[in-house]
Amino acid sequence: MDQNIDAYIGSVSSCYTVGGLERVAAAGDRTARRGAVLALGRVADYRSNTTLGRALTDADRGVRTLAESGIRRLWIRVGTPAQQRRLVAIAEQLEEKAYDRAAQLATTLVQEAPWIAEAWYARGKAYFQLEQHEAAARDCHQALEINAYHFQAASAMGQAYLRLNNPIAALDSFRRALRLNPNMEEVRAQVIHLQRSLKGE
Repeated sequence: MDQNIDAYIGSVSSCYTVGGLERVAAAGDRTARRGAVLALGRVADYRSNTTLGRALTDADRGVRTLAESGIRRLWIRVGTPAQQRRLVAIAEQLEEKAYDRAAQLATTLVQEAPWIAEAWYARGKAYFQLEQHEAAARDCHQALEINAYHFQAASAMGQAYLRLNNPIAALDSFRRALRLNPNMEEVRAQVIHLQRSLKGE
């Protein structure tokens, strides 16, 4: 399967520029949009964030699913190669549940390159696990200020507000996440639950 995808990406890359793929992703038929979004997720960088962000709400579920996978790849293809490696290292620390270390690494990167949304989001995730929920909410909000399509930051911000016993802010954050990425079924369930709770049902 991966070999087939690699062959497809190689073929597409020889025929289309990134700009051409972006145009197809926005205006092609369903099959063409799927192909273009798949290719952008593999070959493009953060400059294609808006195209894939819009594809998250495409009428076709296949396009949406490919966009969700692809856009997360773009979010770590930002900054210098060294900064990109540090984003990967931070993600590895989070995966290993080394939250203090992840927060330290992310803080260094935030100070050096405050325009990298993924660094703020990663630190927000670490702070959440360290039960520093106000700091987590602030960092996720900052990630969204930089990258308006960061549905993961919106969802994480909602979780932080829940821990802060602020269900109205949590609901607003979860609704924002869903507007960005309608495929988030767990977030949809949270929205329904909070709406009922706030109505007293």
